[in-house]
Amino acid sequence: MAEGMLRPVAQGAIYPSLAGKKVLVSGGGSGIGEGIVEAFARQGAAVAFVDIQEAPSAALVARLADASVPPIFMPCDITDCTDYGAKIGQLIERLGGCDVLINNAASDDRHNFADVTPEYWDERMAVNLKHQFFAAKAAVPALRAAGGGSIVNLGSISWHLGLKDLVVYQTAKAAIEGLTRSLARELGRDNIRVNAIIPGNVQTPRQMKWYTPEGEAEIVAAQCLDGRIQPADIAAMALFLASDDARFCTAHNYWVDAGWR
Repeated sequence: MAEGMLRPVAQGAIYPSLAGKKVLVSGGGSGIGEGIVEAFARQGAAVAFVDIQEAPSAALVARLADASVPPIFMPCDITDCTDYGAKIGQLIERLGGCDVLINNAASDDRHNFADVTPEYWDERMAVNLKHQFFAAKAAVPALRAAGGGSIVNLGSISWHLGLKDLVVYQTAKAAIEGLTRSLARELGRDNIRVNAIIPGNVQTPRQMKWYTPEGEAEIVAAQCLDGRIQPADIAAMALFLASDDARFCTAHNYWVDAGWR
């Protein structure tokens, strides 16, 4: 373990209200999504997730085979919202309902402002924003049938910081906060809560592509706390927001950024 990294908590909180809950996660095969899938599975929830990456997703399912309810994986390109909605329906049928939707899938590819084409813009909006709305639309009937539930959207600290070479990504991530508040208002009377998690820089294999050790040191220096945020730290917030303990939490952003902003 690299010097300065926080060691994961040996035993996190247990939420009795999550045992047996039916949970859908997008982009659950690696990174933050992998941490979220594992966290819910370890709570005794029935988890189904989609991802475009089949090999790591299959490896995750194998690793969690000892969970009380092993997770279900279905390959899916979430940018095809018609196909994605159909697969959400199939997964809800396999789970026997839906109580929690985690809209996690995203891609933070760097890009130069001058090189952005209309086609690139549309593709980036599809992978970072559009699917969150249509996943919610597909899952809401099952959430209503369950008497309510929780939708958690993954945003980003990036647009709050105004980082370079991310203009389209940051535009999409900014919109997620508006989507969250709007859906919370639309769905609140159905007892469906909608919140956003705003992660800081999370130490995942993908993020390690973008940062040198010197760059990581700069991130830690900008935080209030030492150490590097891990997927488990984001998953811990997702567990809380999905649990009955958060029954009056809706329409808000929950930051897990070690005080970077």
